[in-house]
Amino acid sequence: MTASSFDGALARVLVHEGGYADHPADPGGATMKGVTQRVYDGWRRRNGLALRPVRRIAQAEIAAIYRAQYWDALRADDLPAGLDYCLFDAGVNSGPAQAAKWLQRALGVAADGQIGEATLAALEGRDLAGLIDAVCERRLAMLRSLKTFRTFGAGWTRRVAEVRAAAMAMVEGVSAAAPEGPASGRARPMDTRLSRTPEGAGSLIAGVGGLGAVVAEQADRLAPLAAYGGPLKWLFAALMVAGVALTLKAALARLRAGEGA
Repeated sequence: MTASSFDGALARVLVHEGGYADHPADPGGATMKGVTQRVYDGWRRRNGLALRPVRRIAQAEIAAIYRAQYWDALRADDLPAGLDYCLFDAGVNSGPAQAAKWLQRALGVAADGQIGEATLAALEGRDLAGLIDAVCERRLAMLRSLKTFRTFGAGWTRRVAEVRAAAMAMVEGVSAAAPEGPASGRARPMDTRLSRTPEGAGSLIAGVGGLGAVVAEQADRLAPLAAYGGPLKWLFAALMVAGVALTLKAALARLRAGEGA
């Protein structure tokens, strides 16, 4: 039996999911590494454990939830390399039933949202790259139709592009590196329009590129203040702005130091 690629796929998914988020526009609410509070509560109840904030979820719990709720639900261990990861990430982002339907429609079989023997049989001899493309295009079309696309669209689009590229590399037997940094497909989308930079600007881009992670970390630390109104709310905003300014100042200083070398 072929070894499961679950661990590698999960590592990739968690890079995209990032850390803790509780964006007001995200209908999932409080989320830690892609696991919502509602899902975590259900998991703890089923295992006879006391409820606690999802922010305190253990790594072993994360792996167990992802395997049971998404990987196994999509029968990913029975899918070809590349397609398994593509469908797994789609299932995490939009639900396993929806991801299964995207694959089934690409295969031309009944789209019942369950990966069963008929769906697996239909994979025989099919062009895997073409199926990955079809799943990703259907996924993007659905995401673009959501009212929250204006808020999260940049991050979602980047995520699907990275998933498609990595899945294609797996089909071709190429070792694809995981995306760098917590470029979340939820609350912290990143703009990747700049693929080339002027010579000498590397340190500036590196500093600014890490800005999102710094801001997110500061937001997590100061989140308790944000829950209050009045003066504390304004203090939260002032501290966030100050942190961004200091980070940008440091990046510019590194750039000037590099030019003077």
